[in-house]
Amino acid sequence: MASSVQASSIRKGMVIIYNNDPHRVLDFQHRTPGNLRAFVQVRLRNLRSGLSTETRFSSTESIPRAELEEHQVEFLYNDDNGYTFMNTENYEQYTLDIEALGDAVNYLIPNLKIEIAFYEEKPITVELPSTVELKVIETEPGIRTATVSNVTKPAKLETGVLIQVPNFINEGDVIRVNPLEGKYLERVNK
Repeated sequence: MASSVQASSIRKGMVIIYNNDPHRVLDFQHRTPGNLRAFVQVRLRNLRSGLSTETRFSSTESIPRAELEEHQVEFLYNDDNGYTFMNTENYEQYTLDIEALGDAVNYLIPNLKIEIAFYEEKPITVELPSTVELKVIETEPGIRTATVSNVTKPAKLETGVLIQVPNFINEGDVIRVNPLEGKYLERVNK
């Protein structure tokens, strides 16, 4: 039997069952308008189709949680068929398409270990680590006279993604990035 949660306990990142499909909670707001009954306004993403929707639940409504099975996998490679991962425990391989991965494809490098969530034995979503180290392959040279520390410039990383980096970062530097926000964190000394 699937567990359930009261709508007032829904939180961002939680996976619930809505219209018979697993949905990740992207955003939620608990509202109590005047003398009316409280409700929870949520923005959801369908983990099968990728479509987003907004809905509301009564704050006392019972919402079923998705029974997810998570496995650590290692990214191996990508080709025309998709992105291939290997389970680090049993060496089974899974191929996911770009729609299932979403923005995560911008931070995938070979041998990166991530979590894949399975729903009814099918991979449906991935969770990247909180930081990823990537090499800068293209950026403007830093200006030596620039003394303002919050000046940024665009940089293209080895995966092809563009992010803003501080002025002192140069081509060839390895930087630590937060993949959830797509933000520069620090330069890595290698």
